[in-house]
Amino acid sequence: QIENEIYTELYTVLTTTYSGIFVKGEYTPTPDKFPCVFIEEADNYTLSLNGSNKGEVSAVMYEINVFSNLQDGRKSECKKIINTIDELMTLRGFTRTMCRPTQNIDPSVYRMTARYQASVYNDTIYRR
Repeated sequence: QIENEIYTELYTVLTTTYSGIFVKGEYTPTPDKFPCVFIEEADNYTLSLNGSNKGEVSAVMYEINVFSNLQDGRKSECKKIINTIDELMTLRGFTRTMCRPTQNIDPSVYRMTARYQASVYNDTIYRR
């Protein structure tokens, strides 16, 4: 399952690189700990089937939300974490389709959202 693979890789890199970071596989608008990263497979649909209708090429999209509540440097912390995520996702064959600040419910928390897309066939990732 490609979702578990991507999540595990990102989790490992982020928790190794950033001491105390909180990484989850589902979104919540009010994280319990900071910095926080939510990684979700937000879309997955069939692009094509092979001749036997057993294999399929799927388009997948991951949405990643990064939160920081630092008194000073919230934006910088989010950007640094996004850059780490971007390096891994690009190496895995994903294309970043969006990365921007996102208004958060709590204005004292800075939030950035990034989206990555790729095509997947039998757990092999192809850049879209």
